[in-house]
Amino acid sequence: MIEAASRMAIDDAIDTALQRIKDRAAPLGGGYVALADAIARATAGGKRLRPVLVAASFQAFGGVPPRDAGLYEVAAAFELLHTAFVVHDDVIDHDTERRGAPNVSGEFRLRGVDQGADAAGAALLGDAAAILAGDLLLHEASRLVALADVDPASRSRLFGLLDDAVHISAAGELADVEHSVTGDAADPGAIISAAFNKTAVYSFRAPLAAGAILAGASADAITALESAGGSLGLAFQLVDDLIGAFGTDAQAGRASGGDLREAKQTPLVALARATATWPKVSDALAVAHTGPIAVRDAQLALEASGARETLRAVIDETLSGVRFAADDPVFPSPAAALLRELADRVEARVP
Repeated sequence: MIEAASRMAIDDAIDTALQRIKDRAAPLGGGYVALADAIARATAGGKRLRPVLVAASFQAFGGVPPRDAGLYEVAAAFELLHTAFVVHDDVIDHDTERRGAPNVSGEFRLRGVDQGADAAGAALLGDAAAILAGDLLLHEASRLVALADVDPASRSRLFGLLDDAVHISAAGELADVEHSVTGDAADPGAIISAAFNKTAVYSFRAPLAAGAILAGASADAITALESAGGSLGLAFQLVDDLIGAFGTDAQAGRASGGDLREAKQTPLVALARATATWPKVSDALAVAHTGPIAVRDAQLALEASGARETLRAVIDETLSGVRFAADDPVFPSPAAALLRELADRVEARVP
């Protein structure tokens, strides 16, 4: 979607922000230095989708040097925002690893044990460190936007995007947890709405709109782009739900069927709950944590319920809407092409 030079500029902007955190930590004690290092590791790797979307949208709406001032700092802000949400999400889910290695919480639990803490104390230290790491990343994301070299009107609009991203994502995360503890009380519409709020706004809608704002796109184009971006984000999350249940180890980044073992209340499960076969699905999901054979039984039960097919239809319909929206004359040709490319990429991830 963007050339190598832009990717390098994004990486440089992210590295500069992380180095600032390290520099601020240096005089504040060994624990805080360790936290800054853990933050850098949490931010490393990954596809950096969100900053790439900022830059791709900027280019698609005709952004060219020297009007790229502030572009990469704003793009970096969305990556730090993403990492903040991931770090906090791990605390909520009581996860101590990510991509097969200790996450921020996991690192500081080990640090606590090394320093003589008992299990409860190490867990407290790990959670505290992760919460603070997420807070620092949220602050740094806001700081990047505040200090980016953009005009005041654009800065105000960018902060509006950031404000929406934080509030809507927080609402989605809270609803997601509520659904996980109330089980049968959550209907498919509510769970899909939570999935949209948790991911779609900050992952697609806001980054795409940010790039368009920096490029000087019209208000009508930005409004249309936000709508299409929200649909892309929803489809992306729904595909993630399919991957979490049916994806290969490589697709999921962990053993297949992880969402089933963890009994997550995903849109897929909510759709199965609305079918006549739900008692069989529920029984299969109840024991999915016991091993790969039970996971496979749960996958077969979900398949038989028709939930997988129904969710795939929702994804297809959502992406069709994006492709239709791309024909809106408010979009310049490169922007329309970008939307179609993104729809194709999301669709290609379906397991």
